[in-house]
Amino acid sequence: MLARLITRFPRRVLLASTALLMVFAALAAGAMDALSLNRYEAPGSESVAAREQLGERFGTSSPNVAILVEARSGTVDDAAVTAVGERLTEALADYPGVGDAWSYWSPAAPDTLASTDLRHALILAWVPGDADHVRGVVLPGIEAELVVPIEESAVSVQLGGGDQVFRAVAEQARGDFLRAELIIIPLVVVLLWIVYRRLRLALVTVGIGIFSVAGSLAILRGVSEFADVSTFAANIALVMGIGLGVDYGLFMSYRFREELDAGRDVAGAVTVAVRTAGRTILFSGITVAASLSVLFVFPFTFLSSFAYAGIAVVVTALLGSIVIMPAALRLLGTRAARKTPARAPETGFWFSSATRVMRKPLLAGGIGVAILIALGAPAVLMNFGAPDDRLLPSSQPVRGMYDIIRADFIAEDADSISVLAADATDVEVAEHAARLSTLDGVVRVDSAAGAFADGTRVGPAGPGGPERFRDGSATWLAVLPSADRLASDSVGLVEEVRTADAPFDRLVGGYPAELADYRNGVVERLPLVAVLILAVTFVVLFLMTGSVVAPLKAAVLNLLSLTVMFGVLVWGFQEGGLAPILGFTPTGSIEPSIPLLMFCIAYGLSMDYEVFLLARIKEEFDRTGDVVGSVPWGIARSAPLVSAAALILAASFAVYATSQVTFLQQIGIGMALAVLVDATLIRGVLVPAFMRLAGRANWWAPRPLRHVHDRFGWRETAEIGT
Repeated sequence: MLARLITRFPRRVLLASTALLMVFAALAAGAMDALSLNRYEAPGSESVAAREQLGERFGTSSPNVAILVEARSGTVDDAAVTAVGERLTEALADYPGVGDAWSYWSPAAPDTLASTDLRHALILAWVPGDADHVRGVVLPGIEAELVVPIEESAVSVQLGGGDQVFRAVAEQARGDFLRAELIIIPLVVVLLWIVYRRLRLALVTVGIGIFSVAGSLAILRGVSEFADVSTFAANIALVMGIGLGVDYGLFMSYRFREELDAGRDVAGAVTVAVRTAGRTILFSGITVAASLSVLFVFPFTFLSSFAYAGIAVVVTALLGSIVIMPAALRLLGTRAARKTPARAPETGFWFSSATRVMRKPLLAGGIGVAILIALGAPAVLMNFGAPDDRLLPSSQPVRGMYDIIRADFIAEDADSISVLAADATDVEVAEHAARLSTLDGVVRVDSAAGAFADGTRVGPAGPGGPERFRDGSATWLAVLPSADRLASDSVGLVEEVRTADAPFDRLVGGYPAELADYRNGVVERLPLVAVLILAVTFVVLFLMTGSVVAPLKAAVLNLLSLTVMFGVLVWGFQEGGLAPILGFTPTGSIEPSIPLLMFCIAYGLSMDYEVFLLARIKEEFDRTGDVVGSVPWGIARSAPLVSAAALILAASFAVYATSQVTFLQQIGIGMALAVLVDATLIRGVLVPAFMRLAGRANWWAPRPLRHVHDRFGWRETAEIGT
């Protein structure tokens, strides 16, 4: 029915689509402002509860704003610098929205708030509220009203803090998004023109990608009305919208061209393309959406945002490729046909290559697997860690500030670990503070009972005095880690603080604890995510093929291809192998949500190509019953298309290698490599080798499942001739 409507009323379909695109564009124009800024935190975790109680009971919490004051000459103890520091501390404490502020110049301030050479000192503040409020309202005001106006000859100042770092990351990512738009779209037009040799058809296919991007951003704006959606979801919407929209447009136009070559008229070619390629595209889209939807398992806005983005991209790409693209092909007619007759599949590279592999499947498959394992071997060394300012290039002012802190400060008080007790005496506090101060990597513990180091009391409570740490019987302690321990094992230190013997019940929070809880929340759910993705994609491929072997084979091969992506992630980014080329600073760890996101996207896209490949092989097998001959035939029919689509998608991802944000570089390089490996080594070598070895078992299913497939499965060949 859909195919008949499109072929009968193509102009009406395109007019309606144009109107819808205009609506999407209007909504998408305000999407970036509607999306949210997020923090790395685990809702419901111990660290979040500790932060909330600190704010409610004590009017303070881990500082999320910092100002670095530099003495242009002399030291921060000089009278002129001290006067500026005291004045700026007071102004910051009184600024609207700031809950607490202290500095090196506050009474009883610890020496760790100054650099070892006394050239720099810190002013710290806690600003309550969500990331949008702090980064979008308070920080710009502090910067404009307090930091920028300082023109004292004695000092220079720089605004920092965790929220300022990720404010800069978000701004940089937004700039990278706009630059990527300017690069990706012309690049894809050129690649499509090379593939099609038809400029109009290339522009129409790119138009499907643009439709998907605009529609996805519009949907994300709508979702943001009832759920938080990260600004970084827009970056994924851009590259996946262009990629999937173009991929699916390619698949539809290729089938249309095949039918024209087979002698059908334009209307008939469109009808068959919609009924065959359209169904394959639908299955592919369901697979990609299902792979990304498992991110909803995580209670983290940052990850669920990408699930929303992925589903939005799939929905709009399906609409564009199954409805809009066929209508455009109906109007283009023979102007979308090949300029030269297509070569018979049996004479092409992919047919002969698959045939050679199938002659010696064990040898070819063994070599292919060995290559994948060798390239993916570094993945076993993956180390999960917390992101910091080194996501940004060294040219960013806030990055330069933290380079100074890392080099010249013993520790950073903003990274202290908070320990809250609802009921504790001063004697118990002193006992526990002394014990915590003996932990490896702890510089000092501040408490209502005083400051402790190496198990002994070394001074008064610190800025604000004992009353800052006490509210009736409730109290809290600040455990300050050394810079080295924080960099090497912050998660381990948090665990040691939590498991240390204490004479009272407590909650442990602070920025290191929040990052540890976030990391643990991601890592703990990884097995569940893997099981869900495998289960969902198994069901989709079973409904398409009627086989239980084909989905299992696809899962194994896809996981093998993804090891290459993770291997490069470790070698190139964690260990810094690509740092000289891309200009980032390796930290020795990977933020855990990035490989998780890459896994979901890459697995979905790998299954995307698997669906198109298996559809053509199954089509030939159903027609001829030839277990062996159907494989090279199906590969020859689908591989040129998959290769072209993969090249365009990889190029779109690779644009993000030019980003100035490290994890966008990671996604760009990793995804581009995964797509290319999947479309070449996996589809060209391992698939034919495995299918030759499996033989007729490729299409086997137990009798009960065959009945399920007979009732609910997809059978394409019955529709082709109608």
